[in-house]
Amino acid sequence: MVLGKRLRHLREQAGVSFEEAARAIEVTALTVRRIEKAEVGLRIPYVRELLRVYGVPASEVDDFLSLAREANQPGWWYTYRDVLPDWFSAYVSLESEASVIRLYEPHYVPGLLQTHDYATALLRVGFPNETRKDIARRVALRMRRQDLLAKPEAPALWAILDETVLRRPVGGPAVMRAQFDRLTEALDMPKVRIQIMRFGVGAHPGAFGPFHHFRFGFSELPDIVYTESLVGAVYVDRPDDVVGYLEVLDRMSVQAEPVTRTRAILGELRKEL
Repeated sequence: MVLGKRLRHLREQAGVSFEEAARAIEVTALTVRRIEKAEVGLRIPYVRELLRVYGVPASEVDDFLSLAREANQPGWWYTYRDVLPDWFSAYVSLESEASVIRLYEPHYVPGLLQTHDYATALLRVGFPNETRKDIARRVALRMRRQDLLAKPEAPALWAILDETVLRRPVGGPAVMRAQFDRLTEALDMPKVRIQIMRFGVGAHPGAFGPFHHFRFGFSELPDIVYTESLVGAVYVDRPDDVVGYLEVLDRMSVQAEPVTRTRAILGELRKEL
């Protein structure tokens, strides 16, 4: 996505139209548009010729091509493609590159904070017809995603959880107690912030459903919001729409219990188990 946007900037800076760029590499103008939108891979011969047409100095071409080759390499999640829907692979990619992840979850503990047993119980319900092997693969993918939080360059994770998340039993009392412990431990991570939206708050602006907001360390990448349905997902990147989601998150962060209360609330609810 970053390289596609850079190619668009270089084309516009050089005053080259879609049609002119397309003729240079013998494709349609639509293909050039798709390259710039990261809807197709970056074919190195195409990129090299486009850079020449755009007047990029030879000293900079090799660096750009090296980045293009790197971008074409499959992510670590490619090995889980047998259990990773196409519409969710984009999520894992965005999650891996984000510098800030803000989210609201009204139903379940976010995947990045789930225990192995909690994830297993949840996925068995979500995929009742799959084999134990496939469920284990899905759980392994979810656990592998969590490695992100232990990296030096880990993103800041700010999660607002509805109280329902903590009261809905998943996998039985023992599983839930371990999940509470996992959330409590996560509070000690320097870049993790968890707030709880208590029932007593009543109606709030995020009650329509879960959503995740991603911010990146690249100026070329806009903020992106992810929302999910039973059979797919929507990725929102129109600035006005993204701002609307951010405003909801900001309002909810004020309505939810402060972060300083989270540990105590988790302890109270755990005792009820």
